[in-house]
Amino acid sequence: MKNKNTDSSRRKFLKQSSLAGVGAVLTMGMTPSLLAGDLNNAARPAILGGPSAWDKAKWIKWPIWVPETDEKRVLEVLRSGVWSRAGVVNEFEAAWANVNGAKRCLVVNNGTNALIVALNQLDIKGGDEVLVPPYTFISTVQAILMNGAMPVFVDIDPETYQIDPAKIEAKITPRTKAILPVHILGMPADMPRIMEIAKKHNLFVVEDACQAPLTEVNNQKVGTIGNAGCFSFQNSKNIPIGEGGAILSNDVSFMDRCVSFQNLGLPYGTAVGTFNAGSVRIGTKVRITEYQAAIGLAQLQRLDAQTTVREENAKYLKSKIKDIPGIVPYKLYDCATRVSFHLFSFRYKKEDFQGLSRNSFLQALRAE
Repeated sequence: MKNKNTDSSRRKFLKQSSLAGVGAVLTMGMTPSLLAGDLNNAARPAILGGPSAWDKAKWIKWPIWVPETDEKRVLEVLRSGVWSRAGVVNEFEAAWANVNGAKRCLVVNNGTNALIVALNQLDIKGGDEVLVPPYTFISTVQAILMNGAMPVFVDIDPETYQIDPAKIEAKITPRTKAILPVHILGMPADMPRIMEIAKKHNLFVVEDACQAPLTEVNNQKVGTIGNAGCFSFQNSKNIPIGEGGAILSNDVSFMDRCVSFQNLGLPYGTAVGTFNAGSVRIGTKVRITEYQAAIGLAQLQRLDAQTTVREENAKYLKSKIKDIPGIVPYKLYDCATRVSFHLFSFRYKKEDFQGLSRNSFLQALRAE
């Protein structure tokens, strides 16, 4: 049983020693056990031979599923013999639109294609520029390039990690067609200021909300604020279904075009070909399966409660580390009313750890 003062003494150790010993372990080839003998501190970091902060066997495995309910839905699809897009996909789309308060939802086979389809059907093409933060997953930029447009990087706010609205207008040119804010790590961008700039310059806004399901700005779900919002249901995401993605929008005509485009350009609603109502448009095939939708419906049953836990955990962890010199936790914009915290973030300042490199610091964390 660990001493009840282990947590506080470990933080005290961090403040006093600044993990200087870790640098010796990693750069001089010393083993943790050799150095540990020189430290008279039961709360020394695990990389120096101390006990780990947490039993790794107790970490929650992801994704989470409940056999009694989740497997039942998948088996129903299997036994139906209808495995391509059909009624279960329609149900998943309606559910995700309803959860977010959006008029329409289209689910596709991954978040990357959700971004590609959305940009394509806003007529983003060669010669256009799209403003995007450099701190994002590669898919955000690939979606712009796949449509022939040019990504123009707008630096982030170092405290919130989001695209900095104060730097956007300086990057706008006559070729700028859209702004693509990324709600990175599950935290929201400053959407009120971004929308104000977009309206002023007549620009589209496509939200990359792949890491931020249920995150809110002024009590409105991200992904429903701009012209379109894109989500990912990849295995590591907050709604894991293996692979999957979604587009949300309140623009019916735009969504009709997206549905048509992702289904080989076949006519849908107001989206019809040039010659007549039955003619085919340019399109591709990125449809989702009934299996994925069945898993998605099951995962949605847990999402709200899991998001609440994520928020509580993030607030607790922030309160515990905010006073450690060299550790600067995330900052939220005042407009953030709910945060899904796909990941917990902080900045590391090596000057407060006697120059210990970022990689060495990460090694020490992983050892815990």
